[in-house]
Amino acid sequence: MKREFTTLCYLQKDGKWLMLYRNKKKNDINAGKYIGVGGHVEDGESPDECIVREVFEETGYRLTDYRARGLITFVMNDVVEYTVLYTADDFEGEEKICDEGDLVWVEADRVLELPLWEGDRAFLCRLRNATDFFTLKLIYKNDKLIEIV
Repeated sequence: MKREFTTLCYLQKDGKWLMLYRNKKKNDINAGKYIGVGGHVEDGESPDECIVREVFEETGYRLTDYRARGLITFVMNDVVEYTVLYTADDFEGEEKICDEGDLVWVEADRVLELPLWEGDRAFLCRLRNATDFFTLKLIYKNDKLIEIV
């Protein structure tokens, strides 16, 4: 199995979450869905360094207060992806146009109404309702969630 190491962040401000509607990349597994911002951890990079870099690259915002909230293990076909999940409620800078999709500020209580990966709903509920660090394993087969551990 191929292994990947990624980060994912949900920026929060004034009761809204910044979501990335993936609609610009060709052959995008996330096409048509809303996700947080983040990406692959580069060689020699820590998850914290990665999320700061990725958020800046995708949004133009510099994180000034953020925290790791969970570790999500995605199992999809022949890939296992380990993702450190973050939230951030303090950042600075000017929002820029993202080349991966449209950045949209969504009311926190409306996020679960968006087109999302089914498994994302499980960890987004935990982000909204809990403050402790958690782990979650999401197993997919052909883009369909088959098990949550």
